[in-house]
Parts: sequence; structure tokens; C-alpha cells
Amino acid sequence: MTATSLEEKIRQAGNPAQMLRHSSMGPYPFPYPSEHSNWRDEQEAWKKTAVLFDQSNHMTDVYFKGPDVKRLLSDTGVNNFTNFGRDKAKQYIAVNYDGYMIGDAVLFGLEEDEVSVVGLSVCGNWMQFHVEKGGYDVEVIRDEMSLLNRTGRRTYRYEIAGPNAMKIIEKAHGGPIEHIKFFNMGSFTIAGSTVRALNHTMADLPGAPMTGLELFGPAQHGKAVLDALLSAGEEFGLRRGGFLAYASTIAESGWLGQYVPAIYTGAKMKAYREWLPAESLEGIQSVGGSFVSKNIDDYYFTPWDLGYGNMPKYDHDFIGRSALEKMANQPHRRKVWLRWNDEDVARVIASSLFGGDRRAKYLAVPWGTYATMTYDKVLLKDRLVGVSAFTMYTANVRSFYSLAVVNEDVAEGTEVAIVWGEEDGGTPKPTVERHTQTEIRATVRLRSPVSR
Repeated sequence: MTATSLEEKIRQAGNPAQMLRHSSMGPYPFPYPSEHSNWRDEQEAWKKTAVLFDQSNHMTDVYFKGPDVKRLLSDTGVNNFTNFGRDKAKQYIAVNYDGYMIGDAVLFGLEEDEVSVVGLSVCGNWMQFHVEKGGYDVEVIRDEMSLLNRTGRRTYRYEIAGPNAMKIIEKAHGGPIEHIKFFNMGSFTIAGSTVRALNHTMADLPGAPMTGLELFGPAQHGKAVLDALLSAGEEFGLRRGGFLAYASTIAESGWLGQYVPAIYTGAKMKAYREWLPAESLEGIQSVGGSFVSKNIDDYYFTPWDLGYGNMPKYDHDFIGRSALEKMANQPHRRKVWLRWNDEDVARVIASSLFGGDRRAKYLAVPWGTYATMTYDKVLLKDRLVGVSAFTMYTANVRSFYSLAVVNEDVAEGTEVAIVWGEEDGGTPKPTVERHTQTEIRATVRLRSPVSR
């Protein structure tokens, strides 16, 4: 009998950790070209000239509108929403009743009573569940990612980043653009239509020039705006970026956005699991890597693990508040970058291609991810000290590196070992060939290996 809810699917599988490790889903799909020219030049463009990423297709936008929007945000999010409203934005953080991360996404303040949650569908799902079950006077409109969208997207979304980004945007606009504060929004015109713009470029500092914007507006205006931007960018070295280059900017900036949401266990979460469809992202996504546990709770992260320890604001009641308050003064893991050893990487790639029956797991260039979520063991002298979670080569670093969550006593510059490959020759995922585990040395970095 086919499961209809996530709860039923877990019950049929018997173990949520095994269910995710054996899922047939590969990496999260990006429904646009992998490259427009070549990923090396596209990666370098956001540091040297400018790059344009079309973000109109791969994310889910969920709109919430009504008099109870702020109450909904305050009840479900750890953030402070007192001054949130039109033209504001936040990194919305949601945790479960025990304080573990459900998800994070960018929250756009479209009007005083309307927001959109943009990213993976996880946070939008969590908020919609509470609207339907909690009696909030809020209307919900879903704009699914392109692969699941039968009616067409409501919104175009383009990100332009790099030292020449603002020259391009201002040329397309036809004049100077007023500075937009970090994680705030503004508006101007391009190609005769109003464009709204979010400044979330990681390099932006108070009072410093903007180094890019995320532009969005009604989908019917998207082509005209894109054509104007591409035309304006010709003299400034603008490149269009495909999903391979886009993934590298995510890792370079340090956003670890794909992890196991803390929803698969707990009596208080059962109603949510019964509400979620079995074929939701939460029901079909996969876990890959060398870290293995039969206890799904071992895959959960806290806000501190992901660098969000300063986000919870205890000035309002929200789901998970008491649990986070108890965690606050306890030891925490932290997010770091691991720069992989070049010689070990070369050995693994050679072994995966030419290694015969004892080949290593294939390491794809530039994106080494083969499951929706990656959990590789990080060892310090044979002691497990964390997990490596996102693997990428970038021409800006000229090296492979990964994001990782490690114990707080693992210092800057420490050499660790990443266990590469899965147990017992690999799980049944179609993206996993039979292989032998090996170790790759890596050096801990507390800041991005890309100089900003």
C-alpha cells in the first residue's frame, strides 16, 4: 500500500534514517543549464567582473498575506519581528520543540501584511501547516519550483554579483541607484517595469558600495529585464552563471542550506508528519556520506551548529524557545570550512576512474555532492569530531573544500581527515557506484577560503 503522508512512509520504512539513506533522489535539482560558457570562468566572474544567476526556477516561493502574518512569524520563527515589514528581509529560522533546526530561508517583507518565504520548501511547509491548523487569519499562495509548477512561475528572480554589478544595474536602469542597506529592499525601473531589489551580498558593509543585488518582479516582465541587464553587461564583462557556478557561491559564502530537518521524530511533531505528503521534499530527499547512524536525531543540527547561535531572540514566545534557552550555555559545535589536500584529491579522482575493483567513490568536479544532503565523517586522529556537509571545487580557491560542522575544540589550522565514500561499498542510491572508502586530509578554516 502506497503511503500518503510522511508519517505513514516512515512507519512503512521502519526507520527514518534508513529511509533517507536509501532514497533514490540525488542532488537537489537546479532546472537550468549547468553552464552558459564554462563553470571556471563563471565562478571567477563574481570576483573579477560580474555574474548573473537566474534564480527564477529552483526555489519555492510561499506567500503569506493577512492580519495575522506577524503573529505567525513570531510563533514559528526564532527571530525578532517587531520592526519587520515592507522592504525588510530576514534569514528566517525555524526549530522544532526540542530546539533543533527545521530549516532556514530568506523572508521578504513585501507589504506590512504580506511576506514571501523563498528557498527550499521546508520552511514554507512548516508555516503553512500552522496557518491551517492554528487558526491564523492568513492566506497562503504557493509558487512551486519550476519542475513541480504546472501553471508557471509568478516571479522572476535574478542575482547579479561582482565588482561591476552595480555599474551594470545602473546602466540598465538609466542612472544612479540609491544605496540599499544590507538585508533591506528598494525599487527602481528597468525596461519600463518596476524592479524590487534585495541587498544580501555577503561582502557588503555599512556605508560600503553595494556589490550586487537580487532583483525580482512579475514573471511577465522577466525577459525584458533580463535582456536589458545582459545588454548593459556586455561592456563590463558580465557572464551568465549556470548551476555549477551558482553552487560554488553558496559554499564560498558559507551557507549550509541542505540538512536533515528535525521533523522525523518526536510526539509533538507527529501531527506535522501526518500533514506532510509522502512525496514532499522531506519524504523523498536522500542522505549520503560516510557518517552512519540508525538514530535520525544524530543528523539534526542546532542553530549554533550552522552559525545561527545569535539569531534566537528570547523576547517572544516561539516553538522551541525553552529548549534553546537550556542549550544556550552548553558546549556547541560550529560551522567551518575544510580545505582539502590537493594530493589526496588527485589520488581519489585517479582511483575512482582507474582504480579497478577497489576504486574510490567518484568525486565529481566541481560539485562533489551525490545526495540531497551530505554527512561525511570528520576525524581527528581517529576521533569523530564532526561532519563534512557540502563539497565543491572552485576556481577562486583552486582547490576542493567543504563546509563542515565540528566540535568547538577543533582549532583553526588543524589537519583532519574526511572519510570519503559510503559503508559496505555504498548504499543502493542510483548515484552511488560500488566503491571503497578512503580518507582525504583537510585543513580547518574559520573563514571562507575566498578572500573578500
